[in-house]
Amino acid sequence: MPNSIRLLALLLGVNLAPFLHASPGHWRIATDWADGWPTAWHNVEATGESTVGEWRIVTGRLTLPTGTWELRDAYRPASEPGTTEIRRRWHWTGEEQLDRVTLSFVLELPGLRDARPFLPGISYYDNPAGQKVDATRIPVIVADAPAPPLFAEDHREPGDTYFEPSEEVTPPVSKLHRGFYEEHRYPLPFAAIEGVNEDTRHTFALHTVPSPARYGKREDQWWSLGVDYTDNGIEIAAYSGPVASNGRNAIIKGHQRAWHLYDETWITVPPDTIIEKTFFVQTSKTPQRGHGFSAPLWTSLALTDPYNPDGFPPLREAIRKKLADTESRWREGPGYAGIKSFPEDHRAIRNWIDLAWAGQSEAYAYPYLRLADRFEIVEPIDRIQRGYDFITTSPFTDVGFSIRYDFDQGEWQDDRRNFLSQSQAMNNMLDALRLARADDRLDTGKWETFLQQASDLHAERILARDWHPVSTNEGFMIAPLAKASQQFDRARHLQAAIKAADHYMARHLSMDEPYWGGTLDARCEDKEGAWAALQGFLTLYDVTGDERYLHAAIHAGDVVISYVYVWDVPLPPGRLTDHNFRTRGWTTVSAQNMHLDVYGVLCAPALWRLGDITGKAEYHQLARLMIVACCQMIDPFGRQGEQMHQTNYAQHYDYTDLAGVRGDYVESWDIYWISAHFLVAAAQLDEMGVDWIDW
Repeated sequence: MPNSIRLLALLLGVNLAPFLHASPGHWRIATDWADGWPTAWHNVEATGESTVGEWRIVTGRLTLPTGTWELRDAYRPASEPGTTEIRRRWHWTGEEQLDRVTLSFVLELPGLRDARPFLPGISYYDNPAGQKVDATRIPVIVADAPAPPLFAEDHREPGDTYFEPSEEVTPPVSKLHRGFYEEHRYPLPFAAIEGVNEDTRHTFALHTVPSPARYGKREDQWWSLGVDYTDNGIEIAAYSGPVASNGRNAIIKGHQRAWHLYDETWITVPPDTIIEKTFFVQTSKTPQRGHGFSAPLWTSLALTDPYNPDGFPPLREAIRKKLADTESRWREGPGYAGIKSFPEDHRAIRNWIDLAWAGQSEAYAYPYLRLADRFEIVEPIDRIQRGYDFITTSPFTDVGFSIRYDFDQGEWQDDRRNFLSQSQAMNNMLDALRLARADDRLDTGKWETFLQQASDLHAERILARDWHPVSTNEGFMIAPLAKASQQFDRARHLQAAIKAADHYMARHLSMDEPYWGGTLDARCEDKEGAWAALQGFLTLYDVTGDERYLHAAIHAGDVVISYVYVWDVPLPPGRLTDHNFRTRGWTTVSAQNMHLDVYGVLCAPALWRLGDITGKAEYHQLARLMIVACCQMIDPFGRQGEQMHQTNYAQHYDYTDLAGVRGDYVESWDIYWISAHFLVAAAQLDEMGVDWIDW
């Protein structure tokens, strides 16, 4: 075992010898490039070792024809258990510029069995669910999946904002099992491997302090982080630029349905240059399969300490603006009344009342009832009555009620009855009903009938022998059915909620099938799928008191948190920098859609509730951050688009290369859910007795 890893094992206080060593020297430096990847690797062993205070110092040297690299690592135990801080220093002392260089930090794990990667926001144990749907649209590392389509302007159709490349630019299946992604694509900057060695399950993680690569060949070139399955074992590594995924080197996911070439990401080092980077190596025992990611997740939160809420816009002002946006979307006409999903100046004519998912047209009533007095909402009772009475006109079929009313056609759309949206609408309406029952100004008779019918229908559907949902989307049914069981005193509703919860616990707690499918446009691992489970498990725990559901809620909650940015990504010139935008507290969407959105606002009260139950203050701190951070970018009308580009990814406009994408912002996708979730979250916190008005 190389002396550097013997030292690292000593610092970690564990026996790493059977399954962890440097690969194959202590330092690895490449000085050439071919086929989208560094070549001409030089492997350097450590030759010196000393102690300076709390630091152990390891040194080495690499002599090349044009000069010498002086190399140094400084190690010390970090504050988190099982974690060591490493500060790596490369000093090029040559008198000539050194071209085509790649620096690295590589750890090899040759002894692991059943090893699976976890890269926050990118790869959830290699995204097995998304692979079954379409492996070309998501990052794939281990499986022999088809390589993804590359973006090519020649194959775009005029005006096609959802470009689909042709087969001509789709490469074949590759055996390369490698996944490296720009650090700014990571919500939490670590890469982890969970696996078994000598009958004990372990998780190993490499944390980085993210940074641009100094002297990168490309503009805005960053370090990359990821894993590589080699003939010698598994490597967790960071590189000064190279990227890879889905069987190809030098590609990045730059579009919802396509990938971009991103080649020649070496650095060119001038004479007498010092480059430094900080890493943290962590190892932990994992008591249960599929839970290994939690230890590095909470270590990442401790290392980044993201919780300071100062400097963000006041939440009360955001709520005022979101109420103004709600007011501006109210529409009444012959036979209808409600919240219009899209504003009048939206790029497409969409005169809809859309229940749940993106529209959230029913969500206004619950916060109106809770916040009306404090914020002087205009005509809250009349609008709640008229709007909810109208929703109850949505016709039922054997698969439930319609969730879209089209003003222009003057009717509910018969083909809009997905279970995900129905369950979200039921949940919001049940929260409103609970408060409305205590208000003698409201007649809830029609709502009661409607919600009982919906709850009965979906409870019986779930209790049927042949019920087996495709994804976690029907996890959204757990919370409303559990609530309905209390409000309508029907045991069948609770039985159905329990069956659904137990079903999803069996499917997801091992992460053999991660939470997925909680959005309608990204059928892969996503935070909304994890949120569906968190909301459902936590509600069922509150209703039943069964500790199993609390433990499941904590697991799902950790997955939700893995999509939350815990650091402020430095951004290039663009719309976001114009507003001094900070990424900390925002959520990325899914393994397919890698922009930021405000959805975490809706998840935050559940995390606060976990803090109440567990006594863990970090839940409270993170929940507050997630809400106040998303108060950024609200315009004078109370709107904000959902797509902030913190990484090299854009979704709702065409582009031929990546220049100008990172740091940009799509403000046109201003559907009502963005405002609704703020109001619902504020009302939920209010009911929990949280004094959020001065946040």
